[in-house]
Amino acid sequence: MMPLRALPAYLINGMTVAAGIGVVHALGAQVGNPQLAQLALSGAVCASLADLPNPPHRTAYRVGAAALLGVLGASMVGLLTPHPVALGFGIAAVAFVAMMAMAWGPRAGPVAFAPILSIVFSMAAPPQPGTLLVSAAWHGAGAAAYLVWALACSALLQRRYRLLMGAEAVDAAAGLLRSRAALLSSVAGPLPDLQRQAMRGWVQAEAALAERLQQARDFAFAHAGRTPRDAALLLRTIELRDELLTSRLDIDRLGHDNASRWLLSRTADALRAIAGGLDAVASALREQRVPASGPMPAARAADDYADAPLADDDPRRRLLPSLRLRLRALGDSVDALGALLRGTAPLLPLTPVQLARFVAPEGWPLAALAAQWHGHSPVLRHAVRAALALGCAYFIARALPWASHPHWLVLSVAVVLRGNLEQTLSRRNARVGGTLLGCMVVVALAGLHSAPVLGAIFLLSVGTAHAFVLRRYWLTACAATVMALLQAHAVNPATGFAVPERVADTLLGVLLAWAFSYVLPSWERRQLPAAVHLALGAIDDYAAHALHWPVVDAVEPRLARRRAYDALQALAGTLQRSAAEPRQVQVPVAAIAALLDHGQRLMALLSVVRLILGRGGERLHPGETRQALRDTLDTLHLALDPKTLDSAAAVPTTPPGRTSQTPEDAVLADDINETFMRLPPTDPGADPMAWLRRRLRGLAEDGRQLRSAALKALSPAHD
Repeated sequence: MMPLRALPAYLINGMTVAAGIGVVHALGAQVGNPQLAQLALSGAVCASLADLPNPPHRTAYRVGAAALLGVLGASMVGLLTPHPVALGFGIAAVAFVAMMAMAWGPRAGPVAFAPILSIVFSMAAPPQPGTLLVSAAWHGAGAAAYLVWALACSALLQRRYRLLMGAEAVDAAAGLLRSRAALLSSVAGPLPDLQRQAMRGWVQAEAALAERLQQARDFAFAHAGRTPRDAALLLRTIELRDELLTSRLDIDRLGHDNASRWLLSRTADALRAIAGGLDAVASALREQRVPASGPMPAARAADDYADAPLADDDPRRRLLPSLRLRLRALGDSVDALGALLRGTAPLLPLTPVQLARFVAPEGWPLAALAAQWHGHSPVLRHAVRAALALGCAYFIARALPWASHPHWLVLSVAVVLRGNLEQTLSRRNARVGGTLLGCMVVVALAGLHSAPVLGAIFLLSVGTAHAFVLRRYWLTACAATVMALLQAHAVNPATGFAVPERVADTLLGVLLAWAFSYVLPSWERRQLPAAVHLALGAIDDYAAHALHWPVVDAVEPRLARRRAYDALQALAGTLQRSAAEPRQVQVPVAAIAALLDHGQRLMALLSVVRLILGRGGERLHPGETRQALRDTLDTLHLALDPKTLDSAAAVPTTPPGRTSQTPEDAVLADDINETFMRLPPTDPGADPMAWLRRRLRGLAEDGRQLRSAALKALSPAHD
């Protein structure tokens, strides 16, 4: 059994949500009759959708918004229930307004779903005696009571959440190291399918780390003055990602012989050893204990390059000192994380005020909504699509033989239909499997006649559905099915569990959601030009900060680096989502993969240049250094300026008489001897100027290749 201290944040959150809903239901049952208690329960469940691990002020904003929208949805149903046709159009209108809230990004997702769930609950409840105002008041009272509970839990769990978010960020960094090791091992092997799988794992690990880092920033940087150790831990983890990115430089030019496979395999082993060290740090942080001290295994793994099977005159030997330095830098970062947990005084390179600039903004600015009112907006198109789908689901449900439960078909469509086809297909399969499993659980529970036991199972289902919605949706679908059937049975026990009807509604709802995903589709190709422009512009902006020497601002380069990483990650997400779309509308995979490859190489080179500039000191020649940086920056500006891409993309990017090469072809065509003989004869620490010149040449070349890949991605030849 998992010890209490080892519980992850999402499980703690699920437990507090279930407990809060149980408290609200118990209070409602004490104050009113069971039917009114169900209204209060519905309000609490709708508000709880937005109750995620957050600082208290974010909890207030989001849970409060979900509670308010839930009350409005319930009021609409109460007002239009006597008019079935008008209710169908009202459902469509609420769905449109709710989905337009996605203009504020993924954080608005739980808030946007609250009024839709409120509609479903209100349709499921039998008509209540009294006025519409009384029903809305009870729904609002339950939501308000849950808001108070959510704020109290958020305040009490702040320190625990902050530690767990930091541990999750370190875990995600370890996962990224392992995915990089798997990629190196796959390159060393002969199986192309394994390489493609490893590349997908690398992209997914990058996305996971970016998400975990931002969640941790929101906790650790908001109050860095009071918790400097947590802020220092997170800053070190962020720098570790940069160091890992630099570890890829030159490795892709090792060749494909036995010696290169040996080097790749040894490097992969070292990365796995470093990931093991990160696991120990994350575990110690999560369990609030001091990690054991000792030398990093990565240092010993790096020393193993000494017996590399390379001839004495093999030019690749000149790369080994650089590989050792990179791996030792990663190992030193892990050691520094452990030292912070053992009590070393944290030294923050930024002030608490500066760190607060990295916290994600909160609020609902109207400018974000206004920017979506055009025909190509994915948010607007999905809002129209959702309105049509839910409205049709309602009217179809009323025409079915079991029309007494139209809310279930509406719910099935609402939870499956997502903003893009890739997510819809994923939800489709998980929803069907989870619902069938949940129905089987309810059939097994049908013989139970103990209200306390069924109530406990209901609360367990609530917590499980909430905790796993972003991790294992099939489990959420299963728990939500159990929850919904038990709640319907509690409201009206005479109707039974109606399992066959629920299965039929789920299957039909899934088919409807799948069909409507092709209505006003927002194919990723339509958003590709904006994503490419954003990526190149963000990298160009980061280059302008990274190549400024000496450094005069410690904040702007870091902000620019985060924007560049986010832009590349958004482009990777475009590539991943497009894989589920019809082949004729997919983005050009090879061109986008090459663009991502050169973009990450360029980010790695910029990080290395920053390190050289920071550590070179007096051994750098000031006049020559500034001129070389200016020349390189001018070259990058010409290559990465998004304004020149559209006109250039209209012409072929490969001159007549030549054939286009993929990055893999280019690596195969490289002459290893020529590549590595150009390495400086001394280590980077001994002659930083020589290595700076080499890295700046690499920046200029990768900038041109990045532009070429962008032009291929945007070329009409791919349409």
